[in-house]
Amino acid sequence: MKKHLMCGLGLLCAFSGFGAPKDPVLMNVAGKNVTLGEFQYLYNKNNSQQLEPLTIERYLDMFVDYKLKVAEAEAAGLDTTATFRAEYMQYRDELARPYLRDASVADSLVAEAYSHYSDNVRVSHIMLPAVPGSEQRIDSLRSAILSGTAVFEDVARRYSMDQSSAMRGGLMGNVNPGRFPWAFEKAAYDTPVGGISEPVNSGFGWHIIRVDERKPSEGEVHASHILRLTQGKSTEQIEREQALIDSLYAVAAAGADFASLAKQYSEDPGSGRRGGDLGWFGRGMMVQPFDSISFALPDGGLSKPFRTSFGFHVIYKQESRRGQSLDELRPDIEKAMARDDRSGAPERAYAARKVAEHKGRVDEATLAKIQAALVAADGALDSLLLSPAMAGLTAFEIDGRKTAVSAVAPRVAGVLTSPETASHTMEAVRTAVESALSDAALDIAREQLMEENSDYRNLMNEYRDGILLFEIANSKVWNRAAKDKDGMDAFFAANREKYTWEQPHFKSYVIFAASEEKLAEALEYAATLDAADADAFTAAMSKMFGRTVKVERVLAAKGENPVIDFLAFGGERPEPKSKQWTQYAAFAGRVIDAPENAADVRGAVVADYQAALEAEWVKELRAKYPVKINKKQLKKLK
Repeated sequence: MKKHLMCGLGLLCAFSGFGAPKDPVLMNVAGKNVTLGEFQYLYNKNNSQQLEPLTIERYLDMFVDYKLKVAEAEAAGLDTTATFRAEYMQYRDELARPYLRDASVADSLVAEAYSHYSDNVRVSHIMLPAVPGSEQRIDSLRSAILSGTAVFEDVARRYSMDQSSAMRGGLMGNVNPGRFPWAFEKAAYDTPVGGISEPVNSGFGWHIIRVDERKPSEGEVHASHILRLTQGKSTEQIEREQALIDSLYAVAAAGADFASLAKQYSEDPGSGRRGGDLGWFGRGMMVQPFDSISFALPDGGLSKPFRTSFGFHVIYKQESRRGQSLDELRPDIEKAMARDDRSGAPERAYAARKVAEHKGRVDEATLAKIQAALVAADGALDSLLLSPAMAGLTAFEIDGRKTAVSAVAPRVAGVLTSPETASHTMEAVRTAVESALSDAALDIAREQLMEENSDYRNLMNEYRDGILLFEIANSKVWNRAAKDKDGMDAFFAANREKYTWEQPHFKSYVIFAASEEKLAEALEYAATLDAADADAFTAAMSKMFGRTVKVERVLAAKGENPVIDFLAFGGERPEPKSKQWTQYAAFAGRVIDAPENAADVRGAVVADYQAALEAEWVKELRAKYPVKINKKQLKKLK
């Protein structure tokens, strides 16, 4: 609702007071200056979204009204609440993120990933689980292989937890860019042919990777297939599957829609639902001979039936691609980067640069004292960091401002994942302090953005004031109108002539029941109730009959509701939509030529009542707060 409001009320989204240097003042609203640049930014932005552009004069009035509402929100202290601060800070962090990153680092990572697309790398690997001690264990296995005291294939079969490749002596196949964890992919491409990588943690486990072959890439294939499984089937069943795949091939070759055949007959649970579509894949990603056949087919080609370890296949090759440009592949690369540890690298590089620029430093003397205390306490953290001896010490300093250990202490628990030995705990403490220092540097950077970058400043202030507008308008207009039944009734009575219909409406309760007997019982009971009070009437019926009877309040013209057409306007009886409610009748029904009360045209009355409340509110604000326009500057916009 809030985000929609801020976009939908773009005409009324302003900002508050952070003007660029030398930006002349256009107006003063409620004691706060609004610069010419601020106004012009929003006027241009919002006019571009209108079918019919607003004049400067019309927009100026709307803008002033908006600024007055924001001033009222500030006067009410809505900009100081915890809810506002939390939402504002969330927007701040989101909007600042594109600016707080090192573009050169991001470009370097993209370029590195793009370089992998030029080659196909075939690898074997040995994988151990990601548990304490695995790094040392796999490093010792690597040393044994390199020294010649162990054979890679034998080690893979004996120790690798990747069972599918272990059975083949560690052979995995091709590493296709963007399809493997980045750490694994990078190690594979950085290792020379015949070499064995250093231990690498992919997130799934610890690996050593042997590069078996490297050759120019053959690109990628986009193909669909139909699969008939043979695994676990008898000879007779396999013969039937072969006969079926042969017939499907014949039908497809004659021009039948391949996707429809795949949806109906393919036993591949993943691709079958998508019409057999396997998406794009590179060399080595599919089993043989599927891999060879798919790459050998021409674009638009259909393979003859063949068999793999899974069963019988027919392939339809839609298209192929190779030699794509960096610009073409950049979206795919950036998506892959967002999924792994590269995602934070540009931000970390930017933060490190800002730490250096603002002379940020971790207080090593304090960390030494914490380490000594941890050793004495045998690694137990407990309340050490909040103790009188530690809490007031300086954890880090930046721009001459010091931050105490007590402010950093809550972060430690978030990074303390290892057993509480002195060394592990100290590592967590250092990580927490360095993280807090980076965040402090980024806070400074955000402040500078507000001062130096007009696009960010304008956007940030637009969100700020949008949040305040929502809160103040919600209390002054929207909620008030929705909840003020007496006010709406009075408004309707005073403006009854505005609310008319082109044709009569039938106003009634419709009572539904499962049988004629239950319907008769419900109608008899309804006659004892006051039908004028709709809420009380429906509540009483519900209490009496529960789910055996359904009551609906209906207001409809002829042609709008088949049930009402039958009950009131001489239409044919419609077939019941539910087997539960086969019997129905109108109760307290009558045809009316015009709305009787506000509830009959609630949507229109609420909207008009809100508009009236807002107009009265704006009138009060205009009288309450001074508005001064610099006409000399205003002329520059005309």
